[in-house]
Amino acid sequence: MSSRQRVKQVHSLQERLTSFAEDARQRASLLPPGAEQDAMIEKARQAEAALRFDNWANSPGLQPPK
Repeated sequence: MSSRQRVKQVHSLQERLTSFAEDARQRASLLPPGAEQDAMIEKARQAEAALRFDNWANSPGLQPPK
């Protein structure tokens, strides 16, 4: 049985998502218009959506279900 290697993250999820979205948008701006550029923009949007969801899920006003 092989054991899974754990990775200790140095940066928070928010930092990693923000960095990924910025990088994806920058890469998309360098690509010619087309499917590849659209895919990069979509990845950036997904990272930004995940960031918003994470912010919402960790907000102090969110109450656990009763």
